[in-house]
Amino acid sequence: MKAKNGGRRLLTALCCICVLTGAAAAVGKLVPVGRAVGIKLHADGVMVASVETVQTAVGQVSPAEQAGVRPGDVILAVDGDPVDTNDGLQEKVAASGGRALTLRVRRDDGETTLTVTPVQDKGGAYRLGVMIRDGMAGIGTITYVDPETGAYGSLGHGICDGDSGALVPLQEGSLMEAAVAGVTRGQSGAPGALQGEFNLQEDMGTVERNTACGIFGRLFDDRYYRGASALPVASTDEIKPGPCEIWANVEGETVRHYAAEISKVFPAGGEYDRCLLIHVTDPSLLARTGGIVQGMSGSPIVQDGRLVGAVTHVLVGDPTRGYAVQLSRMLEAAKEGGQRAA
Repeated sequence: MKAKNGGRRLLTALCCICVLTGAAAAVGKLVPVGRAVGIKLHADGVMVASVETVQTAVGQVSPAEQAGVRPGDVILAVDGDPVDTNDGLQEKVAASGGRALTLRVRRDDGETTLTVTPVQDKGGAYRLGVMIRDGMAGIGTITYVDPETGAYGSLGHGICDGDSGALVPLQEGSLMEAAVAGVTRGQSGAPGALQGEFNLQEDMGTVERNTACGIFGRLFDDRYYRGASALPVASTDEIKPGPCEIWANVEGETVRHYAAEISKVFPAGGEYDRCLLIHVTDPSLLARTGGIVQGMSGSPIVQDGRLVGAVTHVLVGDPTRGYAVQLSRMLEAAKEGGQRAA
């Protein structure tokens, strides 16, 4: 990421490759947004992205693997002391002097306790043999907002760790105003991406839930939807194969309506964030992006005057095609919740 003047920074797209609150779910009409936004998440604990070996003076060993640590585990405490940053965990390991440490770990829907003994690498530093993350940031698109409450939904898919594939456990998160500064066009075998420039000086909303069908929270102000009209949400039986529009922000701060087609509606609403198969047909969008690119996740889909869903994934072999989640599925996820902020 490269810093810009005026407290702005370039931010890469949150992944959309395929190889809220309950208040929003109760309303009849929502405002389709389609604006790019900067998204920051801080994890609840530190997530194990991968388990690695440590090169010691006597060969390669993996203390974490020997202790039963797995990718996707979330380390919550060391010897009873909470940890929620990479630095905090590293300080505990460095201070161990090779003494065994007790880790309290969240795994799936439960917690477990593991005992791991750090080893010294060739440089003399104590290590567990894990790659860890305590948060992430990227650019995505806001799908809808409830104009009465400011409750929004975005992305249409969860924010997951790129190595383990697990949902990032959310402690807190925020949204920042963004503009699209550039595009890497997608092509077969090489998905494209939006590059976003966003304002670091102030947050414009919260991230309160991270679920398999999107992130949800509340906007502080109405800059992204002031004066916009609300649309009814389509039910599953109202969504048909045929023409639709993708509302997307692929240049600057402008949202445009691009022609597309719903190629297939999967039975029973599909699975999580893959409910619909869509095909971009708009010549101007194809010229700009090559089709669906990373960062367009959350772009609303409108058909026959109804809010149908949100773009979620691009097909690696054909960037003109991808998947979408039904809006009704996003609203269910907003109501039921996922990884919630504390």
